[in-house]
Amino acid sequence: MDDVSGGAPGAGSKNKKPRHLARSLTYHHHPYQGRHLPPTTPPSPAPNPQRPRSVVLYTTSLRGVRRTFADCCAVRAALRGLRVAVDERDVSMDAALRRELQGILAARGRGFSLPQLLVGGVLVGGAEEVRRLHESGELRRVLEGAPGQDPAFVCGACGGFRFVPCSACDGSRKVFVEEEGLARRCIECNENGLVRCPNCCS
Repeated sequence: MDDVSGGAPGAGSKNKKPRHLARSLTYHHHPYQGRHLPPTTPPSPAPNPQRPRSVVLYTTSLRGVRRTFADCCAVRAALRGLRVAVDERDVSMDAALRRELQGILAARGRGFSLPQLLVGGVLVGGAEEVRRLHESGELRRVLEGAPGQDPAFVCGACGGFRFVPCSACDGSRKVFVEEEGLARRCIECNENGLVRCPNCCS
């Protein structure tokens, strides 16, 4: 066999020097060599389409205070002119709605007043704030993403009043409990024997 050590022929194996392979200059130590690789993050799911922004308007149908009633009508007309669907909540028809609005305003350090507009759960303000936004053209931007509605739409179930007589007690506010032989206060309706219209109210 040919000697590939490069030494003289017949030289003993003890004179042979081990060969060392030169380390490649292009070799780079991987930062994660010898360690566990970090877990691969799964791709994020595609975001859901943005939910429509609800438009809630607290008003009153009572004409006891003419200025308040006129302000409610003005804000309602402005929103209809922009063709957005409005969840109107008449506090004079349900004491629970009045308490609901009182809680919203108290949490923001505001006194009770009507009307009040909320868009996407954010309090926009009363008649004066809405008027300024409408005159400057900003109200349309605030309402972006809100569901649309034909301003001529009138609910066939409630006629636009947003309330209907309670079907459990027929508006009497009392139901007869056969087991007890007594009439009890209906728990389905408000103090006026009404419930929110299931056809046009959220």
